[in-house]
Amino acid sequence: MENGKALEIKHILGVDFGTSNVGLSLADTETRIAFAFGVLKNNNELWRDLEKIVAQENIQQVVVGVPGYALTEKEKNEHQIFGEQLAKKFAVEVAYAEEMFTTQSAHKNLQEAQKKNVGKNDDAESARIILQDWLDKFSVNH
Repeated sequence: MENGKALEIKHILGVDFGTSNVGLSLADTETRIAFAFGVLKNNNELWRDLEKIVAQENIQQVVVGVPGYALTEKEKNEHQIFGEQLAKKFAVEVAYAEEMFTTQSAHKNLQEAQKKNVGKNDDAESARIILQDWLDKFSVNH
């Protein structure tokens, strides 16, 4: 407890942005271990759903995966625009992490763990991989 208040655990949200689905992962600033959190449909409800998650999970920072060299500049810009909107709408710090082969890695991880519905869970697992890679490379300055 600090000044009579319980310390709040702050979280980092990992995002695997896609035109159909948005995979999410979470890590807290203490353990720095990412966990798959879920998948949201990229539809009219996306921003409302993200707002709830940011508030409920005490998100202080978001890490958005940005495609590697294989995609066009337009596709890269879509990810960065999404990150800028997150920062503006929710007053969170946004960082970007290059994602390359995360879907393939997610499929492999899920198959090795003998998870059912691999295709249904791969967006969240991709987000976990993006966030964990970022956590392993960079320290949180908070």
